[in-house]
Amino acid sequence: PRVAPRGAAGAELMVVVEQPEESDDDRLLSGPKGAFLDAILRAMAVGADAAYLAALLPRHTLHPDWEEIGRAGYAKLLAHHIDMVGPKRIICFGRNILSHIPHEPAQQADNTRIFNHDEGGIDLLPAGDFATLLQRKAARTRFWRNWLAWTDR
Repeated sequence: PRVAPRGAAGAELMVVVEQPEESDDDRLLSGPKGAFLDAILRAMAVGADAAYLAALLPRHTLHPDWEEIGRAGYAKLLAHHIDMVGPKRIICFGRNILSHIPHEPAQQADNTRIFNHDEGGIDLLPAGDFATLLQRKAARTRFWRNWLAWTDR
């Protein structure tokens, strides 16, 4: 089934993931990844009501064809979604999301740090994927250092 995003417009932080978890029914990130994200948000001192959670894909897909997803216009949908929410900052979990985020033409997608749109730019933090963060302490340490540097602006 399709899984709707959750949160309020104008959120301090928008969290974008590649897709809902396999076990998600009516609530996005209701499984292990969601529990891990909740722990991350608590450590960041970001309340549940201050975060908006969204997925690039509307439903869990076993083996997404990311190139086809790009051709199908999901990048425009994501950009429109971000514009509607109007977050102050964005974190993207998943290595396949960054190529769907509008960025400067001279900038490689995996180095994207700003979401560009009509109103200007929104700070963006690429966070890697949940599986790597869950399995590797070094990845969690790198993510946390990046978060601290990003929020120190």
